[in-house]
Formats: sequence, structure tokens, C-alpha cells
Amino acid sequence: MSTTLLIPPFTLETALQKVQLAEDAWNSRDPERVCLAYSVETEWRNRTEFINGREAAKEFLKRKWAKELNYKLKKELWGFRENRMAVRFEYEWHNASGQWFRSYGNELWEFDKHGLMRKRFASINDLPIQESERKL
Repeated sequence: MSTTLLIPPFTLETALQKVQLAEDAWNSRDPERVCLAYSVETEWRNRTEFINGREAAKEFLKRKWAKELNYKLKKELWGFRENRMAVRFEYEWHNASGQWFRSYGNELWEFDKHGLMRKRFASINDLPIQESERKL
């Protein structure tokens, strides 16, 4: 389905599709592709970093995936209403020295009338794991 058809207010079907599209985009590890889903003036909180604007988000993602190697993500819709969603996620990655992590978190999303995400607030915790403990 085209992302242009996924505009608020969301139904269960369109909310699930929106989450899957986000998962697919983030798993591409392509900042250009990912940022197409965000408004030009998007606002993010990612851990302790505050990001304002699509271009700043793109630069953040470049730094993120330069550090978080072999990144693999799974997202799950937790709830939705009108133009907002709550999403649970986990992803696995390793650093340059080979230490694997599983990162868990929650995101709160708010969309504009065109279906672009204008706010993304993420809370994330990292758990060091052995490579043999990977599940994604």
C-alpha cells in the first residue's frame, strides 16, 4: 500500500501497515529512505538526544548505523488513536569490537495530516548479549 494512503485518523489496519512500513524502512539502514516518512520539521527525542528537523534526523541515523553494526529491528503496534501511535520495539546490533546488544524500547509517534511523522519520542535500553543469544 502507498504511504500516501496511510493518513490519520488511523484504523487498526492502517496503523499496523504504518508500523510495518517503519520497520522495513529502518531495517534498510538507509537514512534517506527512513527520513521520507518524517515531516521537514520533525521533532525527536532519542535516548538523551533531541533532534529537530528531517536533515538533523538523517545525520543522526548516519551516526547511529555507523556505530550499531548489523542492525536488525522488530516493531510492534502497542496502541493508536486518531493521529498518534505507541510502538514497542527491540533490535540487535554489535559495536566495532564485536559486542552484541539487544536494545528494547517504546516510541510515541504523532503524525501530521499528510501521514508524515512530526514527533517521535523514544525511550531505549541496551542489554549486552552473546552472539549465541540473538533472536532476530
